[in-house]
Amino acid sequence: MDKQRVSKTRGVTVQFLAGLLTLSALVSIFQSHASFTASERVKHVQIPLNAEDILGRCAALGVTPSPPANFYERTQSDRFEPGTKPLLIRNATLWTGRQDVLDAVAGDLYLDQGIIQAVGQVSVETLGRDVTVIDANGAWVTPGIIDVHSHLAVEPLPALEGAMDGNSLRGIAQPWLRSIDALNMHDEGYKHSIAGGITTSLILPGSANAIGGQAFVMKLRTTKERSPTSMLVEPPYSLNGSDADPSLPLRWRYMKHACGENPSRVYAGTRMDTAWAFRSAYGRARQIKVAQDDYCAKATAGEWNALSGQTFPEDLQWEALVDVLRGRVKVNTHCYEAVDFDDFVRLSNEFKFPVAAFHHAHEAYLVPELLKSAYGQTPAIAMFSTFSRYKREAYRHSEYAPRILAEQGIPVIMKSDHPAIQSRFLVNEAGYAHYYGLPENIALASVTSTPAVTLGLDHRIGFLKEGYDADVVIWDSHPLALGAAPAQVIIDGIAQIKPSYPAVKPKSSQRVLHTPKWDKEAKAAVDYDGLPPLGPAQSTKGVVVFTNVSSNWVKDRESSDLADLFASTEGPGAVVVRGGRVVCSSTLYDQCAPYIAANAENVHVDLRGGSLQPGLITTGSSIGLQEIAMEMSTTDGVAFDPLAADVPSIAGGVGYMPRAVDGLQFGSRDAMLAYRHGVTLAVSAPIHSSFLGGLSAAFSLGSMHKLEEGAVVQDIAALHVKLAPQGAPSVSTQVATLRHLLLNPVGEIGPYFQLVTNGTLPLVVEADSADIIATVIQLKRDVESEMGVLLRVTISGGGESHVLAKELGEASVGVILKPPRPYPLQWDHRRYLPGPPASADSTIATLLRHSVTVALGPQGVTNEDSMYTWAVRNLRFDAAWAHLEAPDVVDKASAAALVSSNAAKLLGLNIPSGDEDLVATVGGDLLSFEGKVMAVISPRRGTVDIF
Repeated sequence: MDKQRVSKTRGVTVQFLAGLLTLSALVSIFQSHASFTASERVKHVQIPLNAEDILGRCAALGVTPSPPANFYERTQSDRFEPGTKPLLIRNATLWTGRQDVLDAVAGDLYLDQGIIQAVGQVSVETLGRDVTVIDANGAWVTPGIIDVHSHLAVEPLPALEGAMDGNSLRGIAQPWLRSIDALNMHDEGYKHSIAGGITTSLILPGSANAIGGQAFVMKLRTTKERSPTSMLVEPPYSLNGSDADPSLPLRWRYMKHACGENPSRVYAGTRMDTAWAFRSAYGRARQIKVAQDDYCAKATAGEWNALSGQTFPEDLQWEALVDVLRGRVKVNTHCYEAVDFDDFVRLSNEFKFPVAAFHHAHEAYLVPELLKSAYGQTPAIAMFSTFSRYKREAYRHSEYAPRILAEQGIPVIMKSDHPAIQSRFLVNEAGYAHYYGLPENIALASVTSTPAVTLGLDHRIGFLKEGYDADVVIWDSHPLALGAAPAQVIIDGIAQIKPSYPAVKPKSSQRVLHTPKWDKEAKAAVDYDGLPPLGPAQSTKGVVVFTNVSSNWVKDRESSDLADLFASTEGPGAVVVRGGRVVCSSTLYDQCAPYIAANAENVHVDLRGGSLQPGLITTGSSIGLQEIAMEMSTTDGVAFDPLAADVPSIAGGVGYMPRAVDGLQFGSRDAMLAYRHGVTLAVSAPIHSSFLGGLSAAFSLGSMHKLEEGAVVQDIAALHVKLAPQGAPSVSTQVATLRHLLLNPVGEIGPYFQLVTNGTLPLVVEADSADIIATVIQLKRDVESEMGVLLRVTISGGGESHVLAKELGEASVGVILKPPRPYPLQWDHRRYLPGPPASADSTIATLLRHSVTVALGPQGVTNEDSMYTWAVRNLRFDAAWAHLEAPDVVDKASAAALVSSNAAKLLGLNIPSGDEDLVATVGGDLLSFEGKVMAVISPRRGTVDIF
């Protein structure tokens, strides 16, 4: 059906060229043999019966992909679903996709036949048809979000071993593999990603191989056919075949490559091995290409005798790489470091093929001139915002990289690597990049028009223009605002979220954002080769005067609730700190005058309408126990699993109980970055993946070593265990063990569980399944009934905790929600609550409605704590997101409590009143994209750290 539709707009140029070559070749043959007799001509020239086909195929070798010349004459999209009604979006703020300016147009958008029919002012009366009308009320409307790096459907959610098809381990270079052959139609990720505005994704094979195979672009809308092929956007006309039809314009193909650690690790090789794998594969492809060119040169010259007995040279396994050399394939390459870029740029110049994009590319901002020397064009850089330091290659990443690259004129794309970062939150990656200095228009383009251009599909997606595909997102706030989410997502003119529950946000949320200045930080990132100093510029025990303070949030000594001391006053205030403690706080400057006496030693900090608020508390990660998660030599290591093997007697045997305080590492880059973003205290349990987690410790993220004053806040905070399905031992065995240890706290391990059963020590149970959580609630009741003491139990994880919100509230069991926006990564998360717009309530709001005490862990990429430390810095934004999704349940004070006082309460932190850290922000507060941390006030350490 697809071929029939496109044949109506067949490529006249290619067809004419093929015919011209055929005629030319035949005339040449006739002229060169005119002096021979008929018998001699037959003897000397044997023209094959399929000569015209051969010449047509040869003519097509020089053609590169392009849309049909009459593409915009189409009246109906090739993806149109019959019966789809026309749609008019009125009163919108339309961002059309142009990157050179912030091209926002106030007006309407008319969609019909799967195509954008009109942009601007459209009169309903002139349409003359049954049209669905949506009044956007001034909301932002953008092209659909495009994800150029996704493993959606080839690594489907929930993750099950039988469905993981992202990587092949059968060879280091396999260009013949294709993601289309593994697209799972039952991936929970489709609707999850659509709820974030994703309309189109490039589905890549994984990065285990130097050449992992061919990628395909798909739209996420489920079609009536329910087949992978029907979801593709402009697939090659012959999916199963290497022949190109010379009568049709070519379509782009896509290929995945990978440099560096991934293929080296999988194939036990080195970068040298990977580089040779590339050169060897392309050497083979070049041999085929040269053979084809020689064959066609003879055919077009009419030298048919020289081709007697020969067929067109081709090899099905290598034909895709031959197409790379012919400029018909968009090469997308997983590369991190300068050495990898250098290797691949030299490869592109040796074999003369362009690179569409380098992906991940953590060090790209350090080598812009190297990138520009790639063959044919400067590759785009598809990157993360803050996801980094999870392995050595990512260690020098900078949050300022998007801005730095854009200033160098290099195309910037934000991508997900779904499910590493859930593509639902891709637009938030662009928001983070904007917060750290990427201009607004380029940030918006980084997930719309720039990826469309890089994919070679900018003739149909990535822009709001007449004739383009009807892929549109209506936003509940400015697309780059914190917590921005769709009110509706439209693919091919069809609304995808039914019913839709958009969060109700104030009109002010649609305004253009005013983000902080990061000029010095961006320069330092380059000057220090990606490792700028992260410590404070100044640390003082003297007097610091904060002026122009708009809000001053403090914790009530009785209720532990947060309140703004300046809420009922007019105008900004002042806060004076001496020796790390607040000695005066007032909006009446005269009241603090005695403390602000003219003294040259006093430090004055103008917060320009900023705020003072409690320092944030993080838990649920391994921060403070590692530097690079995937480099074991930089970590504390993994605790023994006493249920899987006997613990050596020298380590305690059955009395083994690891303590995080013994393995703490201070001054890691993740810790310092979190500290610079207002997270001042962390609670970490020993790194573990099994039942016994051990004893967590509370410590200061601003300290440089354990012996500093105030560095260790509490050497034992809580006892951690993990209950999760892992085959063996069974969940029931894990629960039986926990029951036994609680009811029979004997032996060397006994005293710790006895502290739990007498209500002194909190028990933190890591669990996501609603069934396991229900078992924990019942176990708590049973032990309390037998012991006569109320236990302090908290669930960590809680992916399905909303199912038991009522029961958790009644049982006084708190939840450390990790990640704060659950998703169905594992089977025991499958009953997740997605939150607006896919559901009316978020998990956080549901729990709070039932009086459950909730704290937030960081947003991560797996269910392993060790992979979350990079995300701790974003804790402030996670709390703000909770407020913006459900302001009627989570006001700003409640949002701040989610990442401060609630965590202290659930983890049994005994911090004397007045000893809590405070964070000063300039330009806004911690719960916004406007605020920038300027200082941390630490009464325990007696210092003010100024950044």
